[in-house]
Order: sequence, then structure tokens, then C-alpha cells
Amino acid sequence: MKKQRVGILFGLIFVAQLTVRCNGGVTSTYRRRLAEPVDMPVDADVFQVPPGYNAPQQVHITQGDYDGSAVIISWVTADEPGSNTVLYGTSNTKLDMSAEGNVTQYHYYNYTSGYIHHCTLEQLAFDTMYYYTVGVGGTNRTFYFKTPPLPNSDASYTFGLIGDFGQTYDSNSTLTHYKANPDAATLLFLGDFSYADGYPYHDNIRWDTWGRFIESSVAYQPWIWTVGNHEIDFAPELVFQKHKTN
Repeated sequence: MKKQRVGILFGLIFVAQLTVRCNGGVTSTYRRRLAEPVDMPVDADVFQVPPGYNAPQQVHITQGDYDGSAVIISWVTADEPGSNTVLYGTSNTKLDMSAEGNVTQYHYYNYTSGYIHHCTLEQLAFDTMYYYTVGVGGTNRTFYFKTPPLPNSDASYTFGLIGDFGQTYDSNSTLTHYKANPDAATLLFLGDFSYADGYPYHDNIRWDTWGRFIESSVAYQPWIWTVGNHEIDFAPELVFQKHKTN
């Protein structure tokens, strides 16, 4: 019994010390409201297609390697494939480096995606601001991002956490609040992205609106993704046939 008490006491002391060391404090007073969320309409201003023929849209970046010295840039063109080239550099007036990506497209039930581009920028310097342009040779758009510091035990880096996001009016409030934090450097997304699966036949147009919605953040800092149950898809045509024959 004495040994058991000593073990419990040691465990409590260890947990108390760990709690003190790991206590980051309250980082935000923001709380998303508890009322039933309402999706924004497809013509909401945050879903608008950027102007110009074949203008790159849904631009987003994610970390391209384990230590943060690479970034994957993705975007969509609606009218034609266009260029896979990304111009980039450390000055917005001198994009003196370039990288070539690839393009793909997919079909889902009665939906055909735009042309989806991916391009990896490698051997980037740490803790450095980079500017990049997509849509080279056509309607182009320029964005920027900052690489993380060199990994070490004293490096300071601030992550945001968002999950179960969707594209509701509350989603807009959440994203606005997140972007207002000047220290947020990278977002860890915890799954359940667009909630397109809540629409008939998992309407993939709602993936496009969502991609344009989050661009105002994810084009400028990496979002690192994990999937949730709302990313599970099915073949709508098979479900439709089943209901038709019953």
C-alpha cells in the first residue's frame, strides 16, 4: 500500500510539472457561436471568381518537406490549362527564380473540375519572405509567404488550429478572426473541410467555392491538412441507381 501511495504521489508531481511547463495560457477569447450554422450562398462575395480570363483561383500552399525549406503551391484555372510555371523570389519587383509544376483534372458524377496545378518550390532559405506569381503568360496573380525559422530547440513559431470549418457565415467569422492574428504562421487543419457532402450528390461546386473562400489566408501561409469523416465520398450514380430500382 505504501509503495502504491508513493507511486501515485510521484505521478501527480510529474503531471503537475508537465502542466506548468506546457501551459501556454489562454491564447484567444474567441468562441464560435453555438447556433445552427447557415451556409453562405454561392454568390457571396467571398466566393467570387477573380477577374480576368483564366485567372488562377483557389490558390493555396502547404509545406513541401519535413523541415520547412520547400513549399507546394497549388491553384486552379477554369478555362484552359495555361502555364504550370511559378515565378518567385525574395523581392516583389524581382522574381528571378522559376519552377515547373504539373496539371491534372478530375470528373465526379456530373461535375468536371477545372485544371488543377501543383508546383513545388525547393531549397528555400529559412525565415525568409518569398513572393510568387502564378498564371504566367496570361492573367497572373502574385502572393507571398514566409518560410519557418531554422529548426532548433529555441525556434519560435505560432500555429493556428481549425477544424470542422465548412463555408457558413460562422466560418467567415472564424477565418476573419484567424487572419487578424499577426503571429499566426501556419495553420494545422484538423479535418472536415468544405462540407460539400451535405449537398445533393456531394456537389463539388462547393469545393470550388470553399477553395476561393480560404484563399485569402492559405495563399499566404501553409495550411497542413488532415482529413475527417466529411471527406469520405461515394459514387452518386450508384446510389441513384439503387434508389431508382427499389
